[in-house]
Amino acid sequence: MSFPREEVQAAADVYVAIRHQIHEDPNPDFSMLSDLYTEDAVYYDASWGRMQGKDVIAAWLVDSMVGLDEWRFPVEFVAIDGNNVVVKWTQFIPGKKADGSPYTQSAFSRLIYAGNGKFSYEEDIYDMAHVLEDVAASGWVPTVPMNVPPRHPNRDWMPKEL
Repeated sequence: MSFPREEVQAAADVYVAIRHQIHEDPNPDFSMLSDLYTEDAVYYDASWGRMQGKDVIAAWLVDSMVGLDEWRFPVEFVAIDGNNVVVKWTQFIPGKKADGSPYTQSAFSRLIYAGNGKFSYEEDIYDMAHVLEDVAASGWVPTVPMNVPPRHPNRDWMPKEL
């Protein structure tokens, strides 16, 4: 089922507004995003793999960010094609390079709109090798012991409707 462009845009606008609110908060709460997912939503993260179900996603949004309080993930732009929403964002690791520029990595999220202001799918794509290189170069250490991705995550990235 295809939804009207205005409806998809409105949901994307809410998603971006919450991301912006999280970005501006010195104590970010990523669980604020969980209300934007359907009960049976699928979330695929490049490091953590596949998660399914709103409650599982909500817990992961908190657990995966432990120790990363100072990191920032501002949105650059949003593109919409039918029910698909692509969000381009940048990941900023605390610290500066010798030239004064920040440690950043490029990232994208694909969301599938499912109606009623909710998304049934999100897939986050980023280069983990680049992230790890920048973490090492920056000398960054987590504010508290952080959680790490599973050793063998579920690599099924497919949305349930495909």
